[in-house]
Amino acid sequence: MWAGVGVVLGLMVVASVLGFHIGPHGHLAAFGLGVAAAILLLVMAATGQAAPLLWVLLGADLAISGGLGVVAWRGLRLRDQQLAPALHVSLVGEHGVALSDLDPDGIVKVRGETWSATALNRPVAAGHRIQVIEASGVRLGVWCEDDEPLHPDGELGWGPGRDAESEGAS
Repeated sequence: MWAGVGVVLGLMVVASVLGFHIGPHGHLAAFGLGVAAAILLLVMAATGQAAPLLWVLLGADLAISGGLGVVAWRGLRLRDQQLAPALHVSLVGEHGVALSDLDPDGIVKVRGETWSATALNRPVAAGHRIQVIEASGVRLGVWCEDDEPLHPDGELGWGPGRDAESEGAS
């Protein structure tokens, strides 16, 4: 009977390790094997084969099987849920502003968020309006056709050498 318990516990360990590679079903199989090992150990105890090692194995088996059951339950419960559907919204086509010079890499602001970007058509000076052409991971490919930087309130015609006072005077 000890050999049977040893085989079942060994399979439980293998299934639990495989669970990290194949997903929550592997942990579920390991949980089932742990329950089977606990039943075998309880049968052994009931038939008079109680030894200190049996109680140590039973306690360890219950603790590990409980943990595997929780891991399997959480994995199966969460596997079909989209974790962040808002992250899949495309930025392609959106307009923004260059926060730093893009020659060709720099920082832009699109939809109120700061992004790393690469200018695809020409170097872009800070303050110029850009349009997102492509998005790859956390980097945007942007295009700029404006020759004048944006005014702080989003209008064209503000740039170096022109400040708010000269804007009001003209």
